[in-house]
Amino acid sequence: MTNPLPTADQELLPGTRRQLLRLLAAEQVKGRAPSIVASVVRAGRPVWTGGRGRAAELGGAATDGTGRPGPDTQYRIGSITKTFTAVLVMRLREEGRLALGDPLDRHLPGTPVGDRTIAQLLAHLGGITAETPPPWWERVAGSAHPDLADALGPTPARFRPGRRHHYSNVGFAVLGELVARLRAMSWEEALHRELLAPLGMTRTTAMPTAPHAHGYAVHPHADLLLPEPAHDAGVLAPAGQLWSTGTDLARWAAVLGGHTDAVLSLDALAEMREPAAVEGDTGDWRLGAGLGVQLLRVPAGVLVGHGGSMPGFVAALWTRPAGTAAVAMANATSGVAVGELAVSLIDAADTAEPPLPAEWVPAGPAGREPLELTGVWYWGAAPYSVTLRADGSLLLAPVRGLGRASLLRAGPAGDTWTGVDGYFAGETLTPCRRPDGGVSHLELASFVFTRGPYAPAGPVPGGVDGDGWRAGPGAAPAR
Repeated sequence: MTNPLPTADQELLPGTRRQLLRLLAAEQVKGRAPSIVASVVRAGRPVWTGGRGRAAELGGAATDGTGRPGPDTQYRIGSITKTFTAVLVMRLREEGRLALGDPLDRHLPGTPVGDRTIAQLLAHLGGITAETPPPWWERVAGSAHPDLADALGPTPARFRPGRRHHYSNVGFAVLGELVARLRAMSWEEALHRELLAPLGMTRTTAMPTAPHAHGYAVHPHADLLLPEPAHDAGVLAPAGQLWSTGTDLARWAAVLGGHTDAVLSLDALAEMREPAAVEGDTGDWRLGAGLGVQLLRVPAGVLVGHGGSMPGFVAALWTRPAGTAAVAMANATSGVAVGELAVSLIDAADTAEPPLPAEWVPAGPAGREPLELTGVWYWGAAPYSVTLRADGSLLLAPVRGLGRASLLRAGPAGDTWTGVDGYFAGETLTPCRRPDGGVSHLELASFVFTRGPYAPAGPVPGGVDGDGWRAGPGAAPAR
């Protein structure tokens, strides 16, 4: 582990805090939420929290003595649970216990969806049913679907695997069983041991523990409430079981946003955030999927996180990668736009008080080879720069902003470099040396970069005209 849970700057200014509270209060009234809580998070630490409603008067409990819900009040977070299940799967991949391209049958044989790959299940590309056979699992005890076979039903296939994004709660029940099988313990035990305990998320549990809100449906035409059930979902738990708090989800936002590698490597977290599928029309998509996370396209970029809903509760966690996050939760079955509220809180905080950039610090001692690779290189006549970064990686980028750019990291022996993003992701850069040991050129995915543009004696694919550079037709004679 190289990046523990970080700390954030001081709390937001009073004017910003008032603006955020106004957004929260307006949504509580508009959505008619019995109670609602929200937090703005920077670097894994809440810099603002707010609560409205009277949770204690409705049978729940609060922490500030007023009856209002607080940052330690539990709410059910629904499908945000899926992000925890996904990280458990990715940890197994990092340990070499599975590959994302493996068919499910290789590790969990005997299901009717065994030909689907693990990656397809994580990204809702498996083409399997969204829900269990009747009765609807969210409103009944888990005993109604006592095992995975019952939850899947006899014919779970809906589409050809990989054809389209089709959100599947059942798919995450399958992934939870996969975790349990490979860990030789229950999904809940693996969750606590590998994620919750290391992160100090002591208020994230499978069943509610006081103080917690109670779930309600709000009558659509009267200001009346109806209590909602809160059952143990059994085999469906990995899809939507968990209860959590604003404080705990702030820590989880730091994980999903890539602020810490406390439970999963930053590379694996970045892979989870890559778009794997989009919902609906692929032309101008708004909601997409990574590996176990949702992607929300907004004017300022793409947010990462997940929404959640269970009878009596709605929740949302959204974060800018390596930036500001927000959490919002309410104890109403529907009508409260917690997802939109979380996005508005992020925008308002970043507009009023943009986060400070990380301080520049000089890098540690660099070896001979990385330094001699830096500077300007030419792909044909196009100039590219190679820059050595503080973490030891190389950034290859066009000098004039037009072309292919990639970040590259050194291989185990330090004599080759592998692209981690951009056009050259997964490709290998090899420095090629002259007899005297100096670097003559770079080879990258059959591209050759030389120190001069189209040098006649350089190793340019296809060769270079023997007369070299010359004046164009009609050019004025040299004086």
